[in-house]
Formats: sequence, C-alpha cells, structure tokens
Amino acid sequence: MITYSAPGRVNLIGEHTDYNGGFALPIALPQRTTVTFTPAEVDILTVRSDRADAAVRIPLDTAPGGVTGWAAYVAGVVWALRGNGFPVPGGTMSISSDVPIGSGLSSSAALECAVLGALASGAQLDRFAQARLGQRAENDYVGAPTGLLDQLSSLFGEVATALLIDFRDVAVHPVPFDPDACGVALLLFDSGQRHGHVDGEYAARRASCERAAAALGVASLREVQHRGVEVLDAIGDPVDVRRARHVLTENDRVLDFVAALSDSDFVAAGRLLTASHASMRDDFEITTAHLDLIVDAALAAGALGARMTGGGFGGCVIALVPAELTLKVGDAVRAAVTGAGYAEPEVSRVYAAAGAGGA
Repeated sequence: MITYSAPGRVNLIGEHTDYNGGFALPIALPQRTTVTFTPAEVDILTVRSDRADAAVRIPLDTAPGGVTGWAAYVAGVVWALRGNGFPVPGGTMSISSDVPIGSGLSSSAALECAVLGALASGAQLDRFAQARLGQRAENDYVGAPTGLLDQLSSLFGEVATALLIDFRDVAVHPVPFDPDACGVALLLFDSGQRHGHVDGEYAARRASCERAAAALGVASLREVQHRGVEVLDAIGDPVDVRRARHVLTENDRVLDFVAALSDSDFVAAGRLLTASHASMRDDFEITTAHLDLIVDAALAAGALGARMTGGGFGGCVIALVPAELTLKVGDAVRAAVTGAGYAEPEVSRVYAAAGAGGA
C-alpha cells in the first residue's frame, strides 16, 4: 500500500503569467489531498473519493474522453504516465482531501500530484517531470489549458517559503515568506462563488495573449518584457492590448513583491496585491463583482492589500492584514458580503506549508 499527499496552493501574485513565460509567486497550503493506492494484477484502477458517492473504474488503456468528472484527473495521470512509457499497475485507490474544489486553490493539481506520487513511486521522475505530466493530464485529457503554476507549487512547496517561478526557464527559486514573524497575517476569503476553467473564459484569455505575442512577432509575451508596455501600441486589437498589458505589468509586480519581501516591507507588498487586483479587474477582466466587493471591504477595514487569487471568475481573495486587525477585517468582509446578498464567505488565516510527499 502506498500513501502520498499533495497540497493546494495560493498564488500570492502573478496571475495568468505562467503560460506567457512570465513570473509568479505561489505558496503551498496546509490543505492537502491524500491518495492511498493498493496495487493489484488487474487492468482496472478502481477509485473512490470521500467527495463522491460511487467508485469509478478506470481502464489502464484509458484515452481522452473515456472518463469525465472528478475522476478524469486521475485517469489523465494514468494516461499521461503510460503515454510517456511508465508502467501503471491496476488496483484500488482511495482519495481524501480538504482542499476546497472550485475555489482557485488548485484542488485539481493537488489531486494530480498526489496520484502521480502514488502511481509512479518507483519511477525516477524529478519534480519538473512530474509537473509536466500533471499539466499534460489536465491540458490534454481533461481539456483545461492551464500552465505549470499549480503543479510546480504543489510539488515544490516549503514551510515559510514562497516560490518565485520563472516560466521561461522553468526554474523555481525559494523566497522566505513568513509574514506572521512581522506581525502580519495572510487571510484567505473563500467567496463560495465557484469558477470553471473549461467554460471557455480561461482559454479565451490564453488565446488573446497568444494573438498579442503573434502580433508583436514573438513566441511569448515574456520576450518583450524589457521593452515596457509601450511596445503594445503595435497590437491592433484593443482587447488583446489590455490582456497583454496585464501580463507585462503583472510580471513587474511579482519581482517588486519579492523585493518588498526581502525588506520585510509588507506595506509595499500590500500595495502590489491591490494593484494586481485592479489589473485583473480592468485589463484581464477575470474578477467578479462579488470578489471586487471582498477586496474593497478588506481594504476599507485596514488590510494592507488584497487581490483575487487563482484563474478567476470566482474563488478566493487573499489579503495581507496587520495581525491586530484580523478580526476586524474578517468581520467587515462578512458584513459587506452578506449585506450585498451573497453567502457568508469562509475566512481563514493561512501560511506557506510543505509540498507533496509520501507518508
């Protein structure tokens, strides 16, 4: 029997930059998905989840379209491993998780990485190779065109550490991140508004960025990062201009955020979070009125900065808050949100936790 677990993640800053060859700064969360796998000499993988009533039987020769729903992520990993020459045994698998689904905390990557660790426990796969297999499962089997951010975050997470990821070079650099030591809390507000990446909106943003890069004659927007936003004047479509402007300015904000952390300047870091949210709202257009309300209420109550985190169109907001104001900010957000007719958000204090690993 093999037990392996992997965490969800919060992206501190750097949204929709991964597939543009840019920068992001996630942390792994304490919430994890745990997989227990018992191999057997059969050609079926029978999977049970604590979030589903019935088991799902996945043939080892599964192909895209063969399994749908939550189990597609498991089937995708089986398919990706076998497609890359790694033998996958049949058997039984049980899954338990406390990573919220559809909240922008990467429950899908936590599941993929936990399944990968259990099924490929004897394979010589480094974490970058595992991340690419998880991405292939999500992109080509499930059909969600995500970048590598989520898988790298889950696999490389460290306690009290953020991960500066350079997606052009596919490199991960640890950055100390311990706001609690400076009297600052990282609060997570789960709006309860669930998002969906396969509804076309995520794919549309990615396609817009690809058109912008093509209009500039480059393979990715990262190649014009050093030229500043003025370079975008050469793009004809005004929507593509706004999408690309978000990417270029967001990359700058990630690096500025890392610099602020090195100085323990959480006031400056907070301002960058808020600027990131404004860019996602106005240029990338992936926030919602619900999420905007949470951000505004947190700031009005004393948060140093706040932003939506995740792919967008629902999910969660994070905020850096002076420790003595955590209750005030939480109460103010709850009051504002329920007063506007939305469900009361879940508020929690989170921190950077360890990445994927065996039990």
